[in-house]
Amino acid sequence: MSPQLTLQTPLQLPSEEIPLYLEKLWQNDQPGNTGANTFCLLIWQPAWLEQQLVRTGRISGPIIGSQRKSLIEAAQKVVLEADLSHTTPPFDSLVTAAIANKKGESSVEDLRGQHVDAAISALQPRRLITLAPTINSDQDLETLVAAYCPLPEESGGQSACGDVVVLRGGLSSLRNGLGILESLAITELPSWLWWNGSLDEAPELLNQLALPPRRLVIDTALGDPESCLDFLKQRVEAKQAVNDLNWLRLRSWRETLAIVFDPPSRRNALKNVVQLDIDIEGDHLVQGLLLAAWLADRLSWVFIQIVDSEGDGLSAVFRRSDGTNINLHLIPLPVGQPSIHPGQIVGIRLISKEIDNPENSLCVILGAESGECMRLEAGGMASMELIEEVVPNQNCSVEMDVARLLSSSRGTTSPLLAAAAPLAQKLFLAFQGNF
Repeated sequence: MSPQLTLQTPLQLPSEEIPLYLEKLWQNDQPGNTGANTFCLLIWQPAWLEQQLVRTGRISGPIIGSQRKSLIEAAQKVVLEADLSHTTPPFDSLVTAAIANKKGESSVEDLRGQHVDAAISALQPRRLITLAPTINSDQDLETLVAAYCPLPEESGGQSACGDVVVLRGGLSSLRNGLGILESLAITELPSWLWWNGSLDEAPELLNQLALPPRRLVIDTALGDPESCLDFLKQRVEAKQAVNDLNWLRLRSWRETLAIVFDPPSRRNALKNVVQLDIDIEGDHLVQGLLLAAWLADRLSWVFIQIVDSEGDGLSAVFRRSDGTNINLHLIPLPVGQPSIHPGQIVGIRLISKEIDNPENSLCVILGAESGECMRLEAGGMASMELIEEVVPNQNCSVEMDVARLLSSSRGTTSPLLAAAAPLAQKLFLAFQGNF
């Protein structure tokens, strides 16, 4: 499905006139109709890298805010041209900084907010509000509004079932224009904030927008790991509904582990785990910590301490309920062409040993590809039953992942994430404190 545009070119109006315009839009076009009874979505859509790539002529416009293939390929070229580490993810802030001072003044249409991904439009949103900061920090605030209908033309639907509002300008002008958001709120419908950027950029603005009762969609793969884990823990403890795309991408790993240990003959092995090794792309530790924290919570492991480790990895000791120690190793791997999502897990090794019955020892290896499984086989596994699985790689767009969360209409944080987040932060802080 291709992205869809608004029914009309958005009308630029002074911000104070937009609420009245929207009210008249519905009254005049559809008497008695107040729009789709679904949800409102507020989107922080900076697209810093895309703006710089378009400005310097490295990709063609318009600016739309999505992670399209041409954008990723252009970012990877910048990594090589700027002599950045080959392990640098394409959307890393270092890539944006590398071309921020390059010459180029290409002027192109900015369609952020009116270029709606099909996965989201299929959910028939009632109101989409996009905050589109510009790389020109001095740009004045522009506010645009348009009717929007996600229904395909062949369905025969003629009415506008939603609307879009775009606030575009420099960061300071955006901050000064946020007063309009209160008048645009539809209190009887669920309201979401999708922070489609790094969690450590514009933190004051993030905290201003991320107020209850808004449900949050964030990505803890984007930003400084400490900032990401702090924010996640704070919102979990505040009982606010928070959905983490980085956690969502762990689903196939968690499900595969659950399948491996589902047969009754293997369930006892979970009580005898002595070692857990997690390989990740690069040095962004958050996803690996979330998986380790999820397992520790499910299996009632108690965190004891961080220990010295070789290289840049994290090593920790947990204790089982029977007093036996479990060793955790979180191992960063240099990857020549990393994922667009920093710190993605590429392999897991879990070792279970029964002291009284050594013949029941078990080694489970999961890998994102068969080559990773082979790498993890090293280490004296010959005396154990060996189980290997290649975990399916889910190459969903970020918009598709967000649509999955919106369609679930979850009004609370996942209990599994709520339990894992504080422990993941505790592990990270202990690691930082030791080194």
